[in-house]
Amino acid sequence: MGRIAGDTGVSKASLRRALEWHFRYTLGGEGSPKSPGDLYRSLGLAVRDLITDRMRDAGADPDAKRVYYLSMEFLLGRSLGNTLYNLQIYNACRELLEEFGSDLEEVREQERDAPFGNGGLGRLAACFLDSMATLGIAGCAYGIYYDYGLFTQEIEDGYQREKPEPTWSGQSPWEIAKPQEACLVPFGGRIEHAVDRRGHYNPMWMDWKVVVGVPHDIPIVGYGGRTVNSLRLYKACASSEFDMKIFNEGDYFKAVEQKIAVETISRVLYPADTFQAGRELRLLQEIFLVCCALRDIVRRYLKNHSDFSLFPSKVAIQMNDTHPSLAVAELMRLLVDEYEVPWEAAWEITVGTLAYTNHTLLPEALEKWPVGMLEQMAPRHMQIIYEINRRFLDAVKCRWPDDPDRLQRTSLVEEGAVKRIRMAHLAIVGSHSVNGVSALHTELVKHRLVPDFFELWPERFTNKTNGVTQRRWLLKANPELAALITGVIGDGWITRLEALRLLEGNVEDSGFRRAFREVKRRNKERLAAVIFSKTGIRVDPEALFDIQAKRIHEYKRQLLKVMHIVHEYLSILEDGIDPPVPRVFVFAGKAAPGYWHAKQIIKLIHDVGAVVNRDTRAGKWLTVVFVPDYRVSMAEKIIPAADLSEQISMAGTEASGTGNMKFSLNGALTVGTLDGANIEIRQEVGADNLFTFGMTAERIEALIQTGGYRPREYCRDHPEIRRIMDALTEDRFCPAEPERFRWIRGRILEEGDPYFHLADLSSYIEVQRRAADLYVDPEAWARKALINVARMGKFSSDRAVAEYARDIWGIAVD
Repeated sequence: MGRIAGDTGVSKASLRRALEWHFRYTLGGEGSPKSPGDLYRSLGLAVRDLITDRMRDAGADPDAKRVYYLSMEFLLGRSLGNTLYNLQIYNACRELLEEFGSDLEEVREQERDAPFGNGGLGRLAACFLDSMATLGIAGCAYGIYYDYGLFTQEIEDGYQREKPEPTWSGQSPWEIAKPQEACLVPFGGRIEHAVDRRGHYNPMWMDWKVVVGVPHDIPIVGYGGRTVNSLRLYKACASSEFDMKIFNEGDYFKAVEQKIAVETISRVLYPADTFQAGRELRLLQEIFLVCCALRDIVRRYLKNHSDFSLFPSKVAIQMNDTHPSLAVAELMRLLVDEYEVPWEAAWEITVGTLAYTNHTLLPEALEKWPVGMLEQMAPRHMQIIYEINRRFLDAVKCRWPDDPDRLQRTSLVEEGAVKRIRMAHLAIVGSHSVNGVSALHTELVKHRLVPDFFELWPERFTNKTNGVTQRRWLLKANPELAALITGVIGDGWITRLEALRLLEGNVEDSGFRRAFREVKRRNKERLAAVIFSKTGIRVDPEALFDIQAKRIHEYKRQLLKVMHIVHEYLSILEDGIDPPVPRVFVFAGKAAPGYWHAKQIIKLIHDVGAVVNRDTRAGKWLTVVFVPDYRVSMAEKIIPAADLSEQISMAGTEASGTGNMKFSLNGALTVGTLDGANIEIRQEVGADNLFTFGMTAERIEALIQTGGYRPREYCRDHPEIRRIMDALTEDRFCPAEPERFRWIRGRILEEGDPYFHLADLSSYIEVQRRAADLYVDPEAWARKALINVARMGKFSSDRAVAEYARDIWGIAVD
């Protein structure tokens, strides 16, 4: 029996033996595994054996600088298929499972998506981990082991209902518990002011409670299997010693209550912050994450070093958005309090080690924690933040001695009836690098969000445009297109996406275009089957698949897409104008459980769809579907089938977006505003190969500043806009409850249309006409779609991570 392809050095026979061994002795089975579930767990464990030693080897070199990535969420999706592709043993494992009378795709479907994230932030983090391992960068990522990090979205009568996702714990072959490396995390207590033997101020953190963070490692395999890094997720557990003390005092109910309260810390991702308890839990999670991560990072470093003089040259810590900003205070606390490093030296180490990625300009996402809450939960951290702020403001005063307003703007403490800590400011002050995630976003960070900090430290600010891993989003998600590409240009694109440029030489090859269209058709047929199984709605694969799949949020403007659908519907019914081509409008995405407007938009999509789909005339041309429970594994089915990719956020609100990259990489044409990475995609693929519309971020900002945007005037002066608004806010789509969508009129006309729907609507309708006209010519459409694929090389997460390594982490990458 020959060896399996790739760098694993294992034969199919030995893999079979390992699979059967795990079935019998790990899972307690008898005979050979037969069910897809047993085969999934057995194969996963057998594959994990191949990479366990390489996980240990990834941190073995004491001279290598290591990267530590801190994020509140990691949206991994499913691991089996991605791991098999990256180990280059996918085909061999497919053949192996055929020997058991099973199909690998059916076995893969047994795996649940990892429940440790729910949005673009977590998916970006997962792409970066894949790229770090593929590029051979030794590192470890840190997060929280949530029991319920990803809720299941069910639709009842058009409304989103959230159901808890079954816990992953103990069910996945990929997790490796490491209780021997648990961390003790202090919470609460008080500060006792004291002096040491030399008369120096020596604050003592007293009467704190202990939470135990138990790590669970998940292997992250780079392509080729040479580097296997770890995602380390911490689960909160009660301290056994603390519980026993309460038990021994006879208060058994209190002991159980304490245990439940502690373990709630890692129960759910992003608890609703509309209530005090939810806000407190979210802050507790952030404290828990950074304390566990920093203690583990320091432990690893001290294995090979006796002091902290080399810490910044051996350790790089990247904070993924503002959630881990307390890492600044925690690293200072560890250095100053536990290792007695002088403050000035500790601060130099901290700034030299930490780096901060900003992902949003939205005020609600830039965290600000009440001082009182921080003092109650982490009093020593709060004391350190005050000292950081005092020294920082002294430096600002030296630079601008007569500018009290600047002091107020830059202070880490926001004054007011309730004092708050500006977490983004803390991250900026405590980091040597601050980056945005698209060219536009970075400019807005520098000149709109924190211009004072940019003026103070211009050298700290840099752009690192996001990217996606082509190994999951093309090689795995779209294997037929991947095979077509490889057959023409070879497989170099798998690790160097810029090699896709070689495809441009085949754009004019009619046979290649035909093969490309056939792949797209089969992907659409597969998605049509999924849509029918999930919704009961039949869709025609010949129609233009117009897809908006992303988190439901007002700034992402699913409402604008609905307005376009209503326009098309009314044009057919009232104007007698049939569109050039039939369309299937596909929506997918989840709304935050506490976000009323977003959940109402989901209901609106369903109600509009119900009316449009059953109309005997319009239904021939328009079909509206909402695919429930959007997640990574569903995205892998939806994205390869898209003809048109909707990236229509209000300009200046989307930091980057990565869905735009995934759709273009899979041969969809973009309809988009000049927002986030859409601008750079347009630069790469060419303005003629996508459809842009709407106001620029500069124009919108000017109108906001001058109060020049008056949505009532748009409604009054544009009959087509007025007709759409009337249809949405009367009873056409909700005859049983005429008031149901009256909120739209209030939000748009009375509250000023904060996301500029009406300002962009006419432009959007016009660009959609152009897209429909182009789709009539399949050859012209295929040319533009292929150019999109060929010119997506810049948008690999490999490129993004290599730039982080070179410019921020100080690590050389081949």
